[in-house]
Amino acid sequence: MKKFAMAALGGTVAGILLTTQIAGPLLAQEPKKNTSVYEQLDLFGDIFERIRGQYVEDVDTNKLIEAAINGMLTSLDPHSSYLAPKDFDDMRVQTRGEFGGLGIEVTQEEGYVKVVSPMDDTPAAAAGIESGDFITHVNGESVLGLTLDAAVEMMRGPVGSEIIITVVRAGSAEPFDVSIIRDTIKLTAVRTRAVGTTIVVRMTTFNDQTYPGLEEGLKKTSDELGGWDKVSGVVLDLRNNPGGLLNQAIQVSDAFLETGEIVSTRGREASDSERVNATPGDLTGGKPVVVLINGGSASASEIVAGALQDHRRAIVVGTKSFGKGSVQTIIPLRGEGAMRLTTARYYTPSGRSIQALGVAPDIIVAQPPRKPVEETEEPLSAVAARTEASLRGALDNDSMSDDERLLLEADRAREEETAKLREEDYQLAYAVDILKGLNAMAVKP
Repeated sequence: MKKFAMAALGGTVAGILLTTQIAGPLLAQEPKKNTSVYEQLDLFGDIFERIRGQYVEDVDTNKLIEAAINGMLTSLDPHSSYLAPKDFDDMRVQTRGEFGGLGIEVTQEEGYVKVVSPMDDTPAAAAGIESGDFITHVNGESVLGLTLDAAVEMMRGPVGSEIIITVVRAGSAEPFDVSIIRDTIKLTAVRTRAVGTTIVVRMTTFNDQTYPGLEEGLKKTSDELGGWDKVSGVVLDLRNNPGGLLNQAIQVSDAFLETGEIVSTRGREASDSERVNATPGDLTGGKPVVVLINGGSASASEIVAGALQDHRRAIVVGTKSFGKGSVQTIIPLRGEGAMRLTTARYYTPSGRSIQALGVAPDIIVAQPPRKPVEETEEPLSAVAARTEASLRGALDNDSMSDDERLLLEADRAREEETAKLREEDYQLAYAVDILKGLNAMAVKP
C-alpha cells in the first residue's frame, strides 16, 4: 500500500495556504516508557476507528489490517513480511517449481527493489536483467515507498502481457527502460552436462526438485562418461542462484560430504539453536569439486558454498556472494494467510556468519563483459591454431603412427572446445581448468 504525505495546497499570488484542521485528541497520546502493551493496542484501536469513521473516503478494513500487520513485520528486516492468502498460495507453488511472472528474485534496499538474481531461461534473463540492478518504476509508476510485496504485486500480471520496468545499473549513467513479456516460469532446478571429462551441475534454485535432480543428474552424466573412474571432477555452478529451501541446501551439501557439520542455526533463545551434521556417503566418490558463485548467489547457495569451503571439500571460484545469512520461517495464520518471519541466523561449519558479508571465493575470477567481435578481429581459435604444422610447406612427422595421428587430432579438438568455452563462459572455463590441473597433479608417473 502506498504511503503519501498529503496536503492541500492553495493560493497562487499571495503565497501558499496549507489546508489543515485540528481534530479532538485521541485517548492515548505520546507513549511513555511505562506504557503497557494493552494501552498501545488501545491506541491502535482508536486510530483504526478514527480512520474508518473520518477518512475522506470509504476504506476497506481488511486492507487496513493487512497493511498494519505488514508494516509491523517489514519494520523488522527486509525478509520478514505478511503473506495474504493469495501470496501464500503463490509461494507454495514456487517451491514446487512452476509459477507465472518475470523470473527474478528480488529484495528491498533503500526503498527500491533490488534484483538478487535473474533465473535461467526466464523472460527477465532474456531481457538482460542483471544481479544488482535496481528497479525504480513499473510501467512508469514509482515503487519508492512501497513494501516489497506491493512492488512485486505490481510486476505480476497475465501471461503474455507486457511490462516496462525502469532499471538503474551500476556503470550506466542514466536509468533505462526494459520491456519484458510475462510468461509461465518453469524452473528446472538442476541441469547436468559433460564438458570433456568434467561434470558441470547448473543449480538454479533450491526447491523440492533440487536434491533429486542432483542425484539423478550425477548418475546419468557419469554413466555417459563411462563411470566415475572416467570423471575428472564436478563443477557445481551456483551463480545467480537466489536460494530457497533450507533442507535442500543441507541435502545438497551432504551429497558431497562424509562427516562434519554442515550448518548451524542460532535463534534468540539458546533452545532455538540447531546443528546439522553430514551423513556418510559422497555421491561423487570423493572426486574434486569446484563451486562457482557470484553476487547473485544467496541464502541456500551460500550455505552450500560455505560448508564445502570450510571442510576443504571444494575450491570456491568467482566473486563474493550476496550475503544473506538469516533463516525465515513460514508460519501459517488464521484466515489462510501466513507470515514470513526471520527466526534465526545461520553459520558455516567454522562458525562464521555471512550476513551482509557473503562468502569470499578462494580464487577471485570476474566474468568479463561480453564484447562484440569486430569483423576484422581474428577469432581466438584461429590464433591458437597457429603452430609449426599450420605453416605452409612444413615438414611432415615421418615417425608418427596412425594412433599418434588420431591422438593429435583429438588434442586439437579439445583445444578448440576449450577456446570456445572460454569465450562463452570464462568463469566456467576457469573452473574446468582447475579440475584438469588437480587431476594432472594426482597422476603418478
